[in-house]
Amino acid sequence: MSKAHLFSSLDGLVPKSLKGLITYNPRLNLDATNRVVFDPSHPPSQVCIISGGGSGHEPAWSGYVGSNLLAASVAGDVFASPSTKQILAAVNSVPSEKGTLLVITNYTGDCLHFGLAAEKTKAGGSQCRMLICGDDVSIGRTNGALVGRRGLAAQIGVLKILGAASAEGLSVDELFDLGTEVTRQIVSIAATLDHCHVPGRTEHGALGEDEVEIGTGPHNEPGYRKLSPKPSAEGLVKEVLRYCMDEGDEDRGYVHFEEGDETVLMVSNFGGMSNLELGGLVDELLNQLESDWKVEPVRVYAGCLETSLNAPAFSVSVLNVSAIARTSGGKYAVDKVLGYLDLKTDTMWEGFAGHQSGVNSAKERRKRREQVVQPPAETRRPVDDAKDLKVDPATLEKMIRTACEAVNTAEPDLTRWDTIMGDGDCGLTLQTGALALLEAVDKHGLAAKGSVVEVLTELEDIVESKMGGTLGGILGIFFVSMRTALEENIGLAKEGGPLAVWAKAISSALEHLRTYTPAKVGDRTVMDTLIPFSGALREGKDFKGGVEAAVAGAEKTKTLRPRLGRATYVGIGVDASAKELPPDPGAWGAMVAIMALEEALH
Repeated sequence: MSKAHLFSSLDGLVPKSLKGLITYNPRLNLDATNRVVFDPSHPPSQVCIISGGGSGHEPAWSGYVGSNLLAASVAGDVFASPSTKQILAAVNSVPSEKGTLLVITNYTGDCLHFGLAAEKTKAGGSQCRMLICGDDVSIGRTNGALVGRRGLAAQIGVLKILGAASAEGLSVDELFDLGTEVTRQIVSIAATLDHCHVPGRTEHGALGEDEVEIGTGPHNEPGYRKLSPKPSAEGLVKEVLRYCMDEGDEDRGYVHFEEGDETVLMVSNFGGMSNLELGGLVDELLNQLESDWKVEPVRVYAGCLETSLNAPAFSVSVLNVSAIARTSGGKYAVDKVLGYLDLKTDTMWEGFAGHQSGVNSAKERRKRREQVVQPPAETRRPVDDAKDLKVDPATLEKMIRTACEAVNTAEPDLTRWDTIMGDGDCGLTLQTGALALLEAVDKHGLAAKGSVVEVLTELEDIVESKMGGTLGGILGIFFVSMRTALEENIGLAKEGGPLAVWAKAISSALEHLRTYTPAKVGDRTVMDTLIPFSGALREGKDFKGGVEAAVAGAEKTKTLRPRLGRATYVGIGVDASAKELPPDPGAWGAMVAIMALEEALH
């Protein structure tokens, strides 16, 4: 687990966080003493939906206060229930003629304090009920017989439905009944790669490097089961869905699914997963839900719905909307429940909802497979033999193979140097291009015709489609410009030999590059290799002389301070006391390839 925190202590952090969080909606008020966020414009003619719990789960619950969702939220200490006094302050902050519904997740402290607040509110003459949401399947019926199911992030979906239904005018009792029906039709489970770390507290509960925990709670409590060795992402998803969807498991088969049922998928990032991985997780969940369980959700909500500080973990929830309609005798029709989910709010919920409204059923929703389209078919311009430079096919293949293998061998050093000075992608970018070019030689006989233009055209395609980053952009412009210049000046090959046309083509390519980058010799970039190499050839030196100039240029980058690119922001790059730096990886990679070309010629 990561123990690095911006705030080293929890002292004063919860109210400070709430002050920062409510800026998403200037209409909201904060009672900082009681840690209550409330909407002063909530209509008294509507039931007030209030929720809350321990802090550390942000944006739950303060992030959901606003129109058509919560009237107020209340926050306790980190992973600790708010007090009864705090909850009563929340109730009193949003008086309602129709009463209050307190909606909480199933944890002992929350049940006791919110329960007492409900009783005191009723004793004061106001309508008030408490709905307890439990959706976790990990413990099962046997072990959870007394306490019931634990509450996970699916409660946020329940809150969204209830908030919209309240805006429609439902009574406290009707909302309680609706919330009960919705909660019964949810299955959830969480999994974690490690536990979170609470600022100012000692480390505890860390998992081993080859462990994953399934059935985790959102308060750093141990999970139901550890999996070791750690399964693949696909394997973990399969296990998660088995717990949720397998109705043959009598202990956990809480919800019945029929083919064609309209469902909702909710995936909550516990706070420590990257959005990149979260997107991959959602894709894998949808793939396996369809292939293994014949379920295609009609709504998908993914993001930090309810977090656990910085835990690298997630929860998965599936809500069967069709089952709600069936078990309620049609009282809560599918379109009605989806309409509640779709009703717009002015809260953080909208960041997860996206634009899925206006779709009233699975029949109207565009299939996911239809969203993934193929690019237009590519057509490659045929090589004009009159403008092509031909060389011995065996020599051409040897040059390509030697250069690519040299770049591939240099990758670890290039990556290491770029990690010190930049973002670490240079070595892998060059290796990707080298391996792709080798594949074109081996599988498609790229060098078989001895066509230099064909090789350069293939290089253009590889760079454009597979090599990103700044270096990929520079090389893309360089190769297309060099190929164009070679074709335009092919006559030089007859007059002064191949080296003459190469000198002109490389020089012209560098001229074109100057339109897109200010980099020159001395700026510690790939140009510190390419420009000296080109200059030597332009001066009439042979290829070996060009290589020597390229090597000298690359070596000199060890003494240069970066003036362009990400390296300019790195401390070591601006430290004048450092006598020697690693070579610039782009310059060095180009030098390695040029040296290998000369080696293959001799």
